[in-house]
Amino acid sequence: MTGDQSIRSAAAFEGFTVEHDGERLSCARAIPYAEHPAQVRQSVVLLHGAGTGSKQRLVGLMSDSAARGYQAHSFDFSGHGDSSGRLGELSLERRFVQARAVIDSCVPADHRLVLVGFSMSGHTVADLATHYGGRVQAIGLCAPAVYAAEAWSVPFAAGFTEIIRTPDSWRRSPALEVFRALTARAVLATPAVDEVIPEAVTEAVAEALSASPSLFTRLVYPRADHKLGLWFQENAAERKEFLDAVLA
Repeated sequence: MTGDQSIRSAAAFEGFTVEHDGERLSCARAIPYAEHPAQVRQSVVLLHGAGTGSKQRLVGLMSDSAARGYQAHSFDFSGHGDSSGRLGELSLERRFVQARAVIDSCVPADHRLVLVGFSMSGHTVADLATHYGGRVQAIGLCAPAVYAAEAWSVPFAAGFTEIIRTPDSWRRSPALEVFRALTARAVLATPAVDEVIPEAVTEAVAEALSASPSLFTRLVYPRADHKLGLWFQENAAERKEFLDAVLA
């Protein structure tokens, strides 16, 4: 790891990099402002979405998580934000591997995990939940996407788009089975109308999570759009409501 001064949003933030698979991943960590003995062994990991997404959109959630006593971690996937790499060379598989590398490098091994994923990272949360199993205490899915199994290893610039544009290909997503079998607390947060994620995808995710109704919370924000990370930055009350549910 090396120093990274790109995050200066609050005194509790530390910026650094993780070197993995030939890429330099720009990361940030928010340290609790005060000692919270009941929570010091829990970490929140926040994962941004695709396109122009970056960890900078998640500063408010990181800061608020730290204020509650949690360590909070985020990073830029390769080809995003301050990380190296080309976006077209990224894939769902590489997203999973990069997220796992950051968690294993930065999160104390005895910490329980709270995984929060935006848009494309909804699928990455499912991959991580499978990998970390009982270590996962809760997940938060914000306008999540899920994808067909055959899309997982395909680079974004080498056929991924063609696969996901195949009608109903998402119905074959292994992420839905992961969510259905989940034994951790789960929160699904969406806008009332999502201009990016088809309603059928959102309802399929909700149906899968409803397999454990006592652990599932659904939040709908009528004034929000698909970019919930940006929207939470500007809407502190709703950001608090979301964290209340995920960190209950």
